[in-house]
Amino acid sequence: MASFGPKTVTFLLIFYGFINVAKAAGVAVADAQGRPQCTLIANGDKFSDVDNILEASTVCGTSENVIFPEGENYWIDRKLNPVVHDFSDNITFWRSDGYFIFYQNCRAGFVLSGDGIRINGYGTGGIHGNGDAWYTAEKGATVEGRTMPFVLWNVSDVTVKNFYIRQPQFWAYNIMNGTAMYFDNISVNTTSTKAPSRSAESTTVEKFVDTMDVHNIRVKGFNYTGGDNCVAFKPRSYNVTLEGVTCNGGNGIAIESLGQYLEDCSVKVFVMDDLVLKRGPVDLRYGTYLKTWIGELVPQDNYESAGKPRGGGWGRIRNVLFSNVRYDRVNHAPSIYQTNGDNGSYAGTSNMEISNVVFANITGTLSGTTNRVSLTCSQRFPCHDITFQNFDLVAGNVTTTSCAGRWTLADTVTGLPGC
Repeated sequence: MASFGPKTVTFLLIFYGFINVAKAAGVAVADAQGRPQCTLIANGDKFSDVDNILEASTVCGTSENVIFPEGENYWIDRKLNPVVHDFSDNITFWRSDGYFIFYQNCRAGFVLSGDGIRINGYGTGGIHGNGDAWYTAEKGATVEGRTMPFVLWNVSDVTVKNFYIRQPQFWAYNIMNGTAMYFDNISVNTTSTKAPSRSAESTTVEKFVDTMDVHNIRVKGFNYTGGDNCVAFKPRSYNVTLEGVTCNGGNGIAIESLGQYLEDCSVKVFVMDDLVLKRGPVDLRYGTYLKTWIGELVPQDNYESAGKPRGGGWGRIRNVLFSNVRYDRVNHAPSIYQTNGDNGSYAGTSNMEISNVVFANITGTLSGTTNRVSLTCSQRFPCHDITFQNFDLVAGNVTTTSCAGRWTLADTVTGLPGC
């Protein structure tokens, strides 16, 4: 069921390549095998389409179709919880009007909730977030209040296919409290024309997807161009499959931000296969990595922590597989880092235990002069059962990959010399 304000409905959103309707702005209602089918025609010229979208959800919202025809651009000028093509560029308005999300002090501009959600863009449908207005205004330094253009919250049995998000204002997709979800043939592109970043051509703060409190998620056939994490899995993400993913620039693929809050932040059972990580408009910095917070509350001054002390969370990271990963001029080899949020006094205190992690068939090139894998674990809960198989990353003239480990259990890191 999908929630639109107080009403609960089940619906199917379709981006059609062609549909034979009169070209009049508003909601066209037709009979489809005895049930109503709504087609949304945009108002154009930056006139709001929110009321028409809400009308369609009311008229055709119970087990019916809502169609967004190819070539239509929908202008969304206020927060919307009822797919959307174009968000307004009024960033002052959006900073104060988004749905507040406590986790990392975020905002949402578009939220879908419910069961049995099917979204198919047929290769031409998607969301344009007008993110360049944000990138330009903030000049590479993210300010609190950016809205996410596509949030799936309290959902189950969800399929999103053949869909794009271009110029997202912030994280492209955010999934919270989701079960049984499938994403196929998805693309995300964040390109800044003016923001001074690590490159003049790309932003540094937009991700494909962040997950939290999710079970049974599969992502297949995904292409990302941007400057932050390609994919980031956060607390209480379980049974995740990621396959056929290409990341052009950014940080790479991460299991991260674990232990930031005083709660159980466990994650487990990840299968990530057939990944391509390569330099794009900006560097690809970290490749594949795991990152947790220190195990004590430490004052923070960044917007993600709302200026409050963070850290001290607990839990386990286990049963993680990275396999068949191709590196192309990535800055760093795979890593584990468990000292995020440290002020210089709390290294080694993480309450997150990492175990049963496998890096298999990791090949390709690094852009620097070293191909050493770095494992900075927790002294309280040392890493163990970390395995490297068929690991062949070349950095300059250095062809033998080595490992530098700190706070790992003896004889439990195998496959590379040095740990």
